[in-house]
Amino acid sequence: MARPHIEPYVELDKPYKKFDLPGFKGSEYKVLSLDVDTGACTLKIRLKNGYKRKPGLSYSDMEVFVLEGRVKVGSEVWTRGHYAFVPAGMALAAMSAPQGAEILLMFNDSEPSYTESDRDHSLALTAASTSLNSYADAPWVPGNIVQPAASAGVMIKILHYDPLTEAISFLYCMTPEFMQDNISYHDCCEESYHIWGTSWMMQFGELPTGGYFWRPPYINHGAFRCPQGTIAFGRTDSKIHNYFHFNPWSSQAENTQRAAAMLYRQRPMLFDWVAGDGHNHPHGPPDFEHSHYHDDAQVRHLHNHAPKPLRSGKN
Repeated sequence: MARPHIEPYVELDKPYKKFDLPGFKGSEYKVLSLDVDTGACTLKIRLKNGYKRKPGLSYSDMEVFVLEGRVKVGSEVWTRGHYAFVPAGMALAAMSAPQGAEILLMFNDSEPSYTESDRDHSLALTAASTSLNSYADAPWVPGNIVQPAASAGVMIKILHYDPLTEAISFLYCMTPEFMQDNISYHDCCEESYHIWGTSWMMQFGELPTGGYFWRPPYINHGAFRCPQGTIAFGRTDSKIHNYFHFNPWSSQAENTQRAAAMLYRQRPMLFDWVAGDGHNHPHGPPDFEHSHYHDDAQVRHLHNHAPKPLRSGKN
């Protein structure tokens, strides 16, 4: 199973637990979200005063965001706002936190792991690594890089981009008095941790400093309010596209089909392929903006005669 929907969740109210795995001794953790099948997870980690770790690698892509404190990693010093993407198999230099630190630590593919090594694995995609201070080294850009665009008042900093999946890790802020009155959902999973500030969302109420969510695809969220501004760290697992509408009661299944209807209109040949036998995709495209669309002859044909998968060889 994928990670379950977690929203809203305020980790500041939860205690830390002792972290006894190799490479993590001298630290404590909180689980923010977890895929129980793969072990992929997002953790909040407290590195205690004097924490040390020798050079080592993980067999999962790993992401780090420093919330508080200073972490020395080889010749670098990671301070508040530092972000790093460490590809699976890439050896991270020796780490230490003489005065302690708090970080977000994400393992994207499997459970937390550490193997002592000062050499990269031969298959490690080290060119994908990233290390920068998100507060000082990355520019704010308008939130309209995600289309269709949200209301004015959202700014974003892209920290990491996967060219294959179009997943992004980013810093974002909502300006004071930001508001948006429509409902949205996405094709991707969406994750966020509130570094500072409180925002309000109609379905889930207030999310304060220390608030977190992991939101699977096609879940309604909105309208939005942010009276005093917010800064947060966010991630998606694929391309983020805003589907906007004004029906807060539509279900996750209906939203999935609505997205399929849009795909059918925009890329009908691709829709025909994914809707074929052997693919676990919706076949019916109810469309909330174009209710008459069900009466279209092509759509009725699609319902009644789902295309067969292409096969090689003679007919």
